[in-house]
Amino acid sequence: MNSGIIFDIKKYAIHDGPGIRTTVFLKGCPLRCPWCHNPEGQISKPELIFQENRCIKDCSLCINNCPQEAIFMGSKKIFIDRERCDLCGECTEACPTEALKIIGRTVTVEEVMNEIEKDIIFYEESGGGVTFSGGEPLIQPEFLNSLLEECKARDIHTAVDTCGYSSTDVFDKIQDKVNLFLYDIKTTDKKKHEEATGISNDLILENLKKLSDKENKIIIRIPIVPGFNDTIENMTQIGLFLEPLKGIKEINLLPYHKTGSQKYKNLERLDTMNKIQAPSNKNTEKLKKKLEDFGFKVKKGG
Repeated sequence: MNSGIIFDIKKYAIHDGPGIRTTVFLKGCPLRCPWCHNPEGQISKPELIFQENRCIKDCSLCINNCPQEAIFMGSKKIFIDRERCDLCGECTEACPTEALKIIGRTVTVEEVMNEIEKDIIFYEESGGGVTFSGGEPLIQPEFLNSLLEECKARDIHTAVDTCGYSSTDVFDKIQDKVNLFLYDIKTTDKKKHEEATGISNDLILENLKKLSDKENKIIIRIPIVPGFNDTIENMTQIGLFLEPLKGIKEINLLPYHKTGSQKYKNLERLDTMNKIQAPSNKNTEKLKKKLEDFGFKVKKGG
């Protein structure tokens, strides 16, 4: 497939794999993790966001320029009828402060590769490359495969940041073009995983086993979420699951943070984590030590 939907391209990324990297964020994800810090990547189609702190409020340009009459003023605040909005973009062009923006755009493989190639000198000097993230990049398998093929042809190091929820056939198709998998594991507890994300982890864990059996290079990423998986018991179960697997280069612990909170507000979605605080350094160190007891190299952060 020659085109797909992305929501961002981040230059000079240093937390998405080795070296200096370009991270391409593909839109769409099968999971609905309440701690997700990229909620704009969950839905596959483009979305309108409203950054209220940038809004002049009394200019009314968005209201006057919306052909669907989907924007209106109420109680000194702009409101959007998202069912009527057809994402025509008239309001975003009229807005002088970019308070209204459409997140998500269709791009071709060539357009993405043009951006990637601008940074090749940084990859060569730092041992970096390109990371395909999201959302969940495997939700657009043909587009992702085409990008990976182009990167391989140019000898560019590739990493795929994945939740692991995809058909085995997709992994089989792409793995010879992926230098490194950044693989998320939240918990090995099936019930807890399904309650939190809406999806069972059976396929996720099975895909990890198969990737390991084929000796792919893998870095495990574990989000540390207070009240969900921040216990010694949970880390012990993850350690027991990972211990016999091949190809695990290291484990990254990613403490929950609130940087995504404003994004939920901009998308007018409920942030169910708004009262949850970041995990303490003391507890995170305990979890790190537990995984190190299994012989893994473990670090905090990506």
